[in-house]
Amino acid sequence: MASIQRTLARTLLSLPSPILRLMSGGAAVYRGGRTLDPRFQFMAAQAARLPPMTTQSPEEARRATSEGAKVYGGGPEPGVSAEPLAIPAGDRNLPTRLYRPEGQDPAAPAIVFAHFGGGVIGDLETSHAFCGILAKVSRAPVISVDYRLAPEHRFPAGLDDVLAAYRHVRDNAARFGAPEGRAIIGGDSMGGNFAAVICQELRRAGEPQPDLQLLIYPCVDVASQTASMTTYAEAFPLSRAMMDWFMGHYMGPEADPADPRLSPIREPDLAGLAPAVVVTAGFDPLVDQGEAYAKRLRAAGVPVIYRCYDAMAHGFTAFTGVVPCADVACREIAGLVREGLEGRIARVAG
Repeated sequence: MASIQRTLARTLLSLPSPILRLMSGGAAVYRGGRTLDPRFQFMAAQAARLPPMTTQSPEEARRATSEGAKVYGGGPEPGVSAEPLAIPAGDRNLPTRLYRPEGQDPAAPAIVFAHFGGGVIGDLETSHAFCGILAKVSRAPVISVDYRLAPEHRFPAGLDDVLAAYRHVRDNAARFGAPEGRAIIGGDSMGGNFAAVICQELRRAGEPQPDLQLLIYPCVDVASQTASMTTYAEAFPLSRAMMDWFMGHYMGPEADPADPRLSPIREPDLAGLAPAVVVTAGFDPLVDQGEAYAKRLRAAGVPVIYRCYDAMAHGFTAFTGVVPCADVACREIAGLVREGLEGRIARVAG
């Protein structure tokens, strides 16, 4: 069934842009000085006919997300192997997936990646296509982390899992054909939140910074009131109501939205953190906070490359199979990581 749906979706989304817009209501979607890609517009129109995620249980939302990943995500990346891996985290093993490219650069640090999902949904499959692209283009091993999810495991359980995975990979990097004692941390959406927080946590602990932090449409302020939260409040696939739904499950009753471990942009001092690649999507309630965090990092003296893909929606790393510009963007992002490994990011940022 998934293969039939995937074929149908790819056939429909390969239609010319004017036809897709006509099938989606007839006019281009324009908000905040940006025009939405017609493929995302079509998917948004179809999604509007379905019950919103906010009416579902976390289990139902996870199943729907898993099915969506099969339909919209890209396939295995040629020249990249993927294998299951168990990483010790306290008294248990953490499920992860290791991606290794042909022609891996032995000087490239391993990349630890955390998937999107508001801390509530998502798994190794939702980031599968992007992690393959990231490994291939960066020529580095990528370890994708299947962290614990809320509400069964609320904040900071998922964050603790990714931090444990990062430390293990950094300290056992030779296992992955990478330089010992070095690693990169990255993620998208809530995974980007984890990556930003982990850099701050390492600084608090007096540990070395990652070689790079990769933050893709990160949530860095869980109580954000920026303009984009209103401009794109009804955006697809992430709306403001969905953000509230995610945070209602993710944060426990004692959690403080101003805690920098929840909202890393609330940390007063960002000096000394790892060089950053910060990426946002234009049609996204989170676009303003991602840009604001990039500006704060730069003001603190951190080398930063910032890119906004204006025509795209939140979560575009999971749509590489049906949205050509999403696939191109993911390869560009992976290229920026490669440039960071080659030492060019500071020169470009300056």
